[in-house]
Amino acid sequence: MNKYIKIAVAAVLILLGLYMMFFTRNLGWGIVVFLLAAAPILLFFKNEYILLAFWQLRKQNMEKAGEWLKNITDYKNQLHKTQYGYFHYLMGLTQAQDHPTKVEPFMKKALEYGLNMKHDRAMATLNLAAAAISKGRKQEGQKLLDEAKRLDSAGMMTDQIKMMKEQLKMPTMQKHMHNPNMRNRGKFF
Repeated sequence: MNKYIKIAVAAVLILLGLYMMFFTRNLGWGIVVFLLAAAPILLFFKNEYILLAFWQLRKQNMEKAGEWLKNITDYKNQLHKTQYGYFHYLMGLTQAQDHPTKVEPFMKKALEYGLNMKHDRAMATLNLAAAAISKGRKQEGQKLLDEAKRLDSAGMMTDQIKMMKEQLKMPTMQKHMHNPNMRNRGKFF
């Protein structure tokens, strides 16, 4: 649903509540309708699909979270500006297991738009570090791991950060290094 339709519904409910309170003298029903106007206002700032996706992520159900996020077809028309970052963040988290190569652009956009919570920013930078390390960019991965460690004030991701730093210490397999006979081989023989 378009975000401005929610505001229009809230305005209609407020006007209906005021009408019921003052003109028809139904004070109780007027207050109830007036309070019901809070729901569309809340859903203007916090999209219902993002809330449902967070709920599914909390239950460790990535598939259903992805299904809820697919209902957001045009995020600029359906979401408030403060939700853009979380939309991309959730898209990256839901795609992390099935398509790890698609995570990096989502996390970069999430950090560009901004995430409110420090641990969310830490998780996004940790995912970016994993993508950089998997592509062989060790220096960038090290910088991102240090930033993720700085952002992780609660210490929730210390084990993952340690594991990633251990991966950084491992030598990378270069082309033909696994077979010692291939090292000195020329181009044409």
